[in-house]
Amino acid sequence: MLGIDPGLQCTGWGIVVQDGLKLTHLAHGTIRTEASWSFANRLNKIHNRLSEVVIDWSPDVASIEQIFVAKSAKSAIKLGMARGVAMQTCAAKGLTFIEVSAKQVKKAVTGSGAAGKNQVSAMVQKLLNVKPKALDSADALAIAIAGINIGSGYAATYEQDYRKTPKQTSRLQRAIAAAIAKEQRR
Repeated sequence: MLGIDPGLQCTGWGIVVQDGLKLTHLAHGTIRTEASWSFANRLNKIHNRLSEVVIDWSPDVASIEQIFVAKSAKSAIKLGMARGVAMQTCAAKGLTFIEVSAKQVKKAVTGSGAAGKNQVSAMVQKLLNVKPKALDSADALAIAIAGINIGSGYAATYEQDYRKTPKQTSRLQRAIAAAIAKEQRR
């Protein structure tokens, strides 16, 4: 699973593999652009580098965070452009994708849809036994975990809010819940 945390200034990416109940980190990183570059050049860099990631790691599915709020209309447009390029890159490489909300990501990784960025990052470290180099790549790894948790059956059409998901839980969801419960008892 390729997780993508889109952004025009910094796009985070992370590759996570599920084997049974075990999640394994393969790689993560960020794609940074300069504010002085034209929008076209910034988007082109995101496309080119994300294409390299897909070629290098051969993920089966990608998960990407939905746009939830932005500071301004201008910020929303910039985020939308980066998100669109990431989605187009995945489609061009033949990947299906899962769209996940920020709340779904937090819930999948920490057990709480209201968790903060630091809590998400800490749980990513515990679940994958890796210390991400940047918050954007930690978020991308969390997005990959959420995508795995949701499952590829919802690829490219998943629109339900996590609260509305049927009460059935996957083995992975139960394993993550057990890990969270164990951590909270410490």
